[in-house]
Amino acid sequence: MLLEEQRFLHEDVERLEQAIADRIGEEPKQIRDRLIRDHQIAQFLDRISSQSAKLLEIYRDAEGTRSREIQQIGAGDPMEEFHKQLAEIRSFHARYPNEPVENLERAYRPKKSADEAAQPSIVDVMFTGEEGFGRFFDIQTCHAQYLNLPNAKRLSYLQYLDLFDNFAPGAGGLKRSEKLTDQYFAYVGHLALALETFMRKTRPLENIDKVLSEFDKKFEEDWENDKVPEWSNEDPAPTTGAGNPATSDGIWCEACEKAFTNENVYKGHLNGKKHIRAESERKKREQEKSAGFTKDANKGAPSPARSKERAIAEREYRVKRLAGAMSTERSDTRVNVERKQLMTERERQQELENLFSASVSAAQAAEREEGEEGDDDDRIYNPLKLPLAWDGKPIPFWLYKLHGLGVEFACEICGNFVYMGRRAFDKHFNEARHIHGLKCLGITNTSLFRDIIHIDEALRLWEKIQKDRRKDKVEDGSVVQMEDAEGNVMPEKVYYDLQKQGLL
Repeated sequence: MLLEEQRFLHEDVERLEQAIADRIGEEPKQIRDRLIRDHQIAQFLDRISSQSAKLLEIYRDAEGTRSREIQQIGAGDPMEEFHKQLAEIRSFHARYPNEPVENLERAYRPKKSADEAAQPSIVDVMFTGEEGFGRFFDIQTCHAQYLNLPNAKRLSYLQYLDLFDNFAPGAGGLKRSEKLTDQYFAYVGHLALALETFMRKTRPLENIDKVLSEFDKKFEEDWENDKVPEWSNEDPAPTTGAGNPATSDGIWCEACEKAFTNENVYKGHLNGKKHIRAESERKKREQEKSAGFTKDANKGAPSPARSKERAIAEREYRVKRLAGAMSTERSDTRVNVERKQLMTERERQQELENLFSASVSAAQAAEREEGEEGDDDDRIYNPLKLPLAWDGKPIPFWLYKLHGLGVEFACEICGNFVYMGRRAFDKHFNEARHIHGLKCLGITNTSLFRDIIHIDEALRLWEKIQKDRRKDKVEDGSVVQMEDAEGNVMPEKVYYDLQKQGLL
């Protein structure tokens, strides 16, 4: 069955290539969908590599199994070999009746439906809420470790985002002597690991190992040439007249690793207890370093202090290069942190929900479009153009004749709109189209114009109604009121009629 395994591997590789082509042809609008696609492609590429390695091993045929199987099929009776393999297959399924069959076409098919897109993917558990599916950094743990370092500056998270890759003593870093601690070594290692992990998660299709090897190679060159900033091999630097390194900011104190802009302040600092203690520690450290270097010179190995400095400098160098490679995410993180500081907790939760539901709504839209295309393909045959029922299919013809849906009723007031069937025609008099047509003619009382569909008839009826209203209307100001001797008030006509009759 080695040939069957070979065929299966070839089929698997071809279906993986087709799955990659299907995903590359689509450009998702949401960053979550784009990351899911990239991680799926990366997994497919890894599977292609593993399957190709298995195929190469089969083609090498170190044990000669493939050659024997080919010779057995070609030299022997084909039907006998066929029945033999069929018996083996039946025996296998008899021993394992519930063995599932792997459907490669379904396994590598893109998920387009809304239900499939709403299912949790590897991207949902890969990023934290602050990272926003790879758009922003989340190095708050590193910030907390930095604040716990001895003699570290009290930087806010926003300030730390600007200075976490600046290890100079004047910016946000520590002094060189303070960096040679296990706590600082753990901090800078954790920071480098956090940035490396973030790059692997956001750029799954890039060869991150190759990028890191280039960083290490460049660091090796700079370290051998003693060009790593802030980690030079204690060579004498340009000094001022006082024997201290000259800097652009003023006078630099080597023992305290501090710059002074005023010379008088610097001279007063030399007599302080802090400077004297730091100077003695510096001389002691230099003596130990020189003694260790002399001891290991014959062995050709650097001193332990220099090796520790190299390990710390390597991690700092990697942090700088990684931060430079992800400068866009760094600037976006700063903007996002400033924006979130002005938001409430409820607004932050709502933002996360909207970010997740956006991809689901996009999948639903794609599913609707695909459904509309499928409806066009499965068009229902309806030559008589019968009305559609609730299930989307034409109603029976006998029902069509029963309700008289073949009879047309045209309404001139509705703009010569044609209503099919008496029921729809009677119903339309209370609908907005007919009422709007009457109001356009100046008719306000629409309840009296039922079953009137012609404009001239509606105008004549409305004119007659208006004339009858004007005739029956009596203005109160034109009536003369009369009063009899008993104080009864009545119209003038009634008063004279009663008077003629002798009733007053």
